[in-house]
Amino acid sequence: MGICVCMGANLQCTFGAAPSTLVVNSQTTVLVASKPAATIMDFKPMGNIPPFGMCSCPANPATVKPPPVMFAPAPCVPVITAPWTPGSPTVLLGGYPALNNSSKLMCAWGGVISVINPGQFQTNVP
Repeated sequence: MGICVCMGANLQCTFGAAPSTLVVNSQTTVLVASKPAATIMDFKPMGNIPPFGMCSCPANPATVKPPPVMFAPAPCVPVITAPWTPGSPTVLLGGYPALNNSSKLMCAWGGVISVINPGQFQTNVP
């Protein structure tokens, strides 16, 4: 059983230099520890997921530089086109599966975004 993720959860990208903080705006009626609970639809870059400091992924075109440098970190702004997966199979919030701490996001440049702190530790979801 996973832990319910809520507003203020800490996230990390495998290629990001710093953690980021989740912003929940997919629904505002279900609160967990007095904070809005997240759903799989809280996945939009900048709207829900701020940058992760600097990106070190060589697949990110922003990090590729001309010779002799070849590579330099660039801001880690995720490029995400699909919701969190898998989400809760049985708990729906505002019609969408609740987000739990084992859910992941894939960045188009190859990074994997995961929850490192769900924002609360009192409420579990499957």
